[in-house]
Amino acid sequence: MSNIKCDIKDIGLADEGRQRIEWAERDMPVLRMIRQRFEEEKPLAGVRLVACAHVTTETANLARALSAGGADAVLIASNPLSTQDDVAAALVKHYGVSVYAIKGESIETYVKHVSIALEHNPQLIIDDGSDVVATMLKDRPDLLPNIIGTTEETTTGITRLRAMAKDGRLSFPAIAVNDAQTKHFFDNRYGTGQSTLDGIIRATNILLAGRTVVVSGYGWCGKGVAMRARGMGSNVIVAEINPIKAIEAIMDGFRVMPIIEAAPLGDVFITVTGSRHVIDGTHFARMRDGAIVCNSGHFDLELNLTALKELSTDVRTVRPWVEEYKLQDGRRIMVLGEGRLVNLAAAEGHPASVMDMSFANQALSAEYLVKNKGILENRIHLLPEEVDLEIARIKLAAMNVSIDSQTPEMIEYMNSWQSGT
Repeated sequence: MSNIKCDIKDIGLADEGRQRIEWAERDMPVLRMIRQRFEEEKPLAGVRLVACAHVTTETANLARALSAGGADAVLIASNPLSTQDDVAAALVKHYGVSVYAIKGESIETYVKHVSIALEHNPQLIIDDGSDVVATMLKDRPDLLPNIIGTTEETTTGITRLRAMAKDGRLSFPAIAVNDAQTKHFFDNRYGTGQSTLDGIIRATNILLAGRTVVVSGYGWCGKGVAMRARGMGSNVIVAEINPIKAIEAIMDGFRVMPIIEAAPLGDVFITVTGSRHVIDGTHFARMRDGAIVCNSGHFDLELNLTALKELSTDVRTVRPWVEEYKLQDGRRIMVLGEGRLVNLAAAEGHPASVMDMSFANQALSAEYLVKNKGILENRIHLLPEEVDLEIARIKLAAMNVSIDSQTPEMIEYMNSWQSGT
């Protein structure tokens, strides 16, 4: 590791990190197959790549695949609390990846790491929230001529990319990885659903059965959280601003109401909207004593903790990743993970089997951008449907599941307009 630049907590954690990376790999057969092909074909040979992601065991296996493909990669954290320090150390020592990530790093350090990553003069960017792309557009426009493209993992990041495109600032192609079916159907619904509740339980050790859980947002992440909370015996209330999603939540059997009405009813509040100040001071003021509040959206802005602090007379840490805000009338509100992604701040994030498909999309999107350099329009693209389907096929094969295929008669019928009743 002597020639590898990095900023990590402790290189002595590397061996432990390698064991956990290898454990995760066992449940990531799709990405493993891609890495094996990349080792032979080197589709990313010599490409300078910056990846901004949650530095977890699953991300480590993506980094291994990208490096196997020949990429000259730098990895930074996409969130100050999501880094697993042993994984960062293992990537540096055992896999030769430059990593700038420390769990609990300050905002100043986080911003510094983004700047260091841009000094790599990237040609490809794998982003998680679009912080690297946004910083480059604002502070380093000199790098734009070298950019082949970017891939984006999150709903929040894609929202920012669309805003960039609307402002005429998106001067290179972007792949909306989050919109691939093998990403948002599984990662957002099953991954976020399970890992969010995992983070809540690890942080608090509460019993969810019988409690009222308020889920703010009924996109794919919200659906997963609501489904898993109900599965554990919770009474679930959904808050939404989209009338179609609100109807869907009702049809799925959940109560739907504004957050202001749910505030005095809820025991646990979970935001998964990607928006700002979804739970505000007016909502905190109506919550019952002992209410637990957390966020599983990408940024911590979903909870207005500044407003909560203004309502409070005291703030103290009562358990790891649990802060108790004492209100002026004596009521207490518990905030988990400093309002950041609770599934990564207080737990380990999504299971490897889910991230297998998400990161397969990331790896293949990077390859697709390189293969189509100079051809793709400067806009947001979806990964081609045939790639999405191939990822699903590989995953099914790894699960020892077979499905039907179309017969010639079916194909003929589907391609004809003349047959009818």
